[in-house]
Amino acid sequence: MADKKHYIKIRGAKEHNLKNISVNIPRDEFVVLTGLSGSGKSSLAFDTIYAEGQRRYMESLSSYARQFLGQMEKPNVESIEGLSPAISIDQKSTNRNPRSTVGTVTEIYDYFRLLYARVGIPHCPKCGKEIKKQTVDQMVDEIMRLKEGSRIQLLAPVVRGRKGEHVKLLEQAKKSGYIRVMIDGHLYELTEEIKLDKNIKHTIEIIVDRLIVKTGIEKRLSDSIESVLKLSEGLLIIDVGGEETLSFSQNFSCPDCNISIEEIEPRSFSFNNPFGACPECHGLGIKMEFAEELIIPDGSLSLAEGAIAVLGWQSATDKSSYTRCTLEALAKEYKFSLDTPYNDLPDNIRHMIMHGTGGKVVKVKYRGQRGEGIYDVAFEGLIKNVERRYRETGSEGTKQEYETFMKTTPCKECGGKRLKKGALAVTVGDKNIAEVTGYSIRDLSVFMNNLDLTPTQLKIGELVLKEIRARVGFLMDVGLDYLSLSRATGTLSGGEAQRIRLATQIGSGLVGVAYILDEPSIGLHQRDNDKLLKTLKNLKELGNTLIVVEHDEDTMFAADYIIDIGPGAGEHGGEVIAEGTAEEIMQVEESITGAYLSGRIKIPVPEERRKPTGYLTIKGANENNLKNVTVDIPLGIMTCVTGVSGSGKSSLVTEILQKRLARDLNRARCIPGKHAEMLGIERLDKVINIDQSPIGRTPRSNPATYTGVFDQIRDLFAATADAKMKGYTKGRFSFNVKGGRCEACSGDGIIKIEMNFLPDVYVPCEVCGGKRYNRETLEVRYKGKNIYDVLDMTVEEAMKFFENMPSIRRKIETLYDVGLSYIRLGQPSTTLSGGEAQRIKLAAELSKRSTGRTIYILDEPTTGLHFADVHKLIEILRRLSEGGNSVVVIEHNLDVIKTADYIIDMGPEGGDKGGTVIAKGTPEDVAEMPNSYTGYYIKKMLEEHKEAVV
Repeated sequence: MADKKHYIKIRGAKEHNLKNISVNIPRDEFVVLTGLSGSGKSSLAFDTIYAEGQRRYMESLSSYARQFLGQMEKPNVESIEGLSPAISIDQKSTNRNPRSTVGTVTEIYDYFRLLYARVGIPHCPKCGKEIKKQTVDQMVDEIMRLKEGSRIQLLAPVVRGRKGEHVKLLEQAKKSGYIRVMIDGHLYELTEEIKLDKNIKHTIEIIVDRLIVKTGIEKRLSDSIESVLKLSEGLLIIDVGGEETLSFSQNFSCPDCNISIEEIEPRSFSFNNPFGACPECHGLGIKMEFAEELIIPDGSLSLAEGAIAVLGWQSATDKSSYTRCTLEALAKEYKFSLDTPYNDLPDNIRHMIMHGTGGKVVKVKYRGQRGEGIYDVAFEGLIKNVERRYRETGSEGTKQEYETFMKTTPCKECGGKRLKKGALAVTVGDKNIAEVTGYSIRDLSVFMNNLDLTPTQLKIGELVLKEIRARVGFLMDVGLDYLSLSRATGTLSGGEAQRIRLATQIGSGLVGVAYILDEPSIGLHQRDNDKLLKTLKNLKELGNTLIVVEHDEDTMFAADYIIDIGPGAGEHGGEVIAEGTAEEIMQVEESITGAYLSGRIKIPVPEERRKPTGYLTIKGANENNLKNVTVDIPLGIMTCVTGVSGSGKSSLVTEILQKRLARDLNRARCIPGKHAEMLGIERLDKVINIDQSPIGRTPRSNPATYTGVFDQIRDLFAATADAKMKGYTKGRFSFNVKGGRCEACSGDGIIKIEMNFLPDVYVPCEVCGGKRYNRETLEVRYKGKNIYDVLDMTVEEAMKFFENMPSIRRKIETLYDVGLSYIRLGQPSTTLSGGEAQRIKLAAELSKRSTGRTIYILDEPTTGLHFADVHKLIEILRRLSEGGNSVVVIEHNLDVIKTADYIIDMGPEGGDKGGTVIAKGTPEDVAEMPNSYTGYYIKKMLEEHKEAVV
């Protein structure tokens, strides 16, 4: 029994490529699963342990509840004993909803809403004066504090700044027994005839009572106040001796501006609720608007040369088109030439082209199908014109096309703060909720600790403040102190999103759970890794089991137990090679992980650093937290952009460098991040961004179709004697079009059968047996193999099979070179990991003929890669940057950084404390910089290398 309690015992796991493995994972320990990419770690952690934990929990629910939750399939495993409820924290589950922010995901924002609703101080949105809600007793007490003997008048403001003669109202006041009235600051008797100008705004205050402040008037005063409040809907003005006025309000309203705000509730601060959301942008904080720089992407062209790129106006180059006639009429009226480059036109002309003539009519001479005519046109401007077309079109495709000419701008009403003005006028510690959520977590922590509240506020908010402080502390612990609560979750990297979920889990304080994590160290600088490991150890010490899929050296040394899965990837993996502590793994000869940990195999530092062939200079970069930096990016070599999380690496490389080059070289429609200018673009001819997004979203896309080798394979089959005899073309060998594919399953090979409250069942197609093609097509053979057999080959097998076909072999060989020897040519892209998808993209690039003027941009390409894979990746990157091409890599992995030719280190910290270049040069130069965190860690690596060489 004791044994069962202390281990999760897995017997006969065969999911994906696992080869019937049996393993005991210690419970309540920190366990790392490692091994080459594609060796079966995720199959064991997520598809076996997590899937079974989830499934058993689902099984405990009623069949009625299960039909709403979707069923989990039973993993292919004989038995699992000692399993705890499982929670998986992976990277794919980032919420892309624009309404989702760091604050809402961590639930800190919910606590802030509660805090502001209960202890917030409302102010007038217009004049900023504090608004109080007062009872009659409070008003009486305040008036009685006036100097004794003061003469006061109680005024009921019945009309405030409204036009009209107000005859009925004055008549009613007279009937009710009131004698005097104050109109626009002048005193009138109600018995006299009062004539008001109906076109002027008036303020009318009925004088309800006149008193002298002394003890004993309290009863009369409170009766009079009640009369005033009835007349003026909760407002009271006290005139003290004609010198000063005091305003009181029974509701949350400003007595001066006549603005009342609704009762404050937590929902008043929710931007996902109509009660709190800004009515203009519905709580999104942004609006999609057509942008001049996208409508006219190249200002060096004239209007006659086709400067206007937006739909509907591309015909302006054709002299007979209506759009051209309109532009000619405008040019004639406003005296400018259609042949002048757009950027050289005067500002007022450019404004008129974008925003219209302001109702002024121009005469457009146009010859249409019905003959020639002159039309009076009040030109509405390009922006209004395309906005109207966008609204009126019924076609989704056209709408999407128009959206490429739009950019997101902050909402003009709320300034991007998402809430109504009334909610933004409520403060705690003199800050409204938008200001507080705009702080970085680091600054928020300081603000919360120094918050000065009254004893009553403290008593009400005690529990809420305790929760907020604890959760903010957890975010600091996982190294996310540079984020703000208002940051949209769609802009977070996979590693950041995962660490936020980790912080939320620590906040829940569960015990006895199996947490399964997928590389939590991604995107973390070496410096912040220790913080993360401390957090993971805390989770374990609460009494939880941690199963972490990880390739990071520090994490392995910190773990209690390591399971190494291998020896290779795909078909060659799926076995347990070694298990035990890091020291025990190092002793196992067969373990590749052990070989790298112990230093038996090392990733070498290059003999010499290559010299740049030139520079690309970015001047005055100001995007996000960048502080007006000027950076020289070397060309013709491999450059690493490093720095702690949030230091501005992505802002510089992805937002500015990649988007500007994509716009200028690849003609992409995008707006680069803020910068003054970029010099040296003429040295490049294209930019290629190689990220980890899937190569295709459907099972129909696969490595063969993506790399283009499938086209050549189909050509080869179409050229066989069999195919020629039957008259088959290459289209016959495609599973996407009718003809050669099996029509029973439309070339999918599987058929989905929907089951009500059970999981959908996928069965191989009965007609083709999962082969995707019909019998006639499969009868065509090349070297004894049909098209299905070729798609079912691994890269390694295909290389041997096509060794006499150099063009096909070359493409397949690049897949082999990037370490994907184990994947099948026809493997659906949906089953590939992020690292595998990225390497297929790299292979596709390697197989192209190089121009020597390409720049490749990669954002953390080592995600999901084992030491051995990183070794391969570095060789590929060096190959890419040979022959004059440039490679720019954002990376935290020290092995990649030490092999770079040049480093640009951003920092010194994350968020607002980052955004500057603190070091640049070769790794050896950066290692000597005292203020660079990257330099500190690289120095260790380079010293180890020197010792090894000596």
